[in-house]
Amino acid sequence: MSGLSWILIIGAGIFWLQTNEQRRRMGLLAKHLAPTRVEKILGTLIDGYLKALEFQDPERQQHAWNALGRQEQELVEHFQRFADGFATESAEATRVSTLPLGLPLLDRILPAYTFDMRQALALHAQAIRAACAPEGLDAAARRDFAFTMTAELLLMQHTCHWFGKTRTIASIRLVTRHKTQYEQVVASVAPTTRRAYLKLIGDSN
Repeated sequence: MSGLSWILIIGAGIFWLQTNEQRRRMGLLAKHLAPTRVEKILGTLIDGYLKALEFQDPERQQHAWNALGRQEQELVEHFQRFADGFATESAEATRVSTLPLGLPLLDRILPAYTFDMRQALALHAQAIRAACAPEGLDAAARRDFAFTMTAELLLMQHTCHWFGKTRTIASIRLVTRHKTQYEQVVASVAPTTRRAYLKLIGDSN
């Protein structure tokens, strides 16, 4: 058998392993997301923040902020349910490679270069809870909370896509869907989130 044939066989094997692993990870996320309304509320909030900022009438804008506040509280409840459910999975099933190569089984071969998705979701649950705006804020303060919450939600989405696919694909999705760079999102979340997140993924920056 020629060298080219071996390369093709090895490449096909790697692709098969990677596809199966990504399917398993996406299934694991879907299993714990399905009983919740996280995905629906997330989309409602991100779109709602943009619409609320466009309102010129203060009364109409305040009404929109109040409705979004209720959605935020509902998201806290549902995301916590998602994180709690995911926390019941094993460490082996929830390990995520921090290496740039998206090769299968790297998380098991090099466990030192991984983070635990269970810890990541617990971190995001706490961050989302902290980013909820209290009642009675003026327009400028409410905008600041909406900006921070949006960043927290986008970073959480990035982590889920990273777990399901790869870090590179997660970052590409951020740009294509939200016109936002990964680095910009990390810089825009709350300082406590950023410190905890960078420590978790082993980033010293």
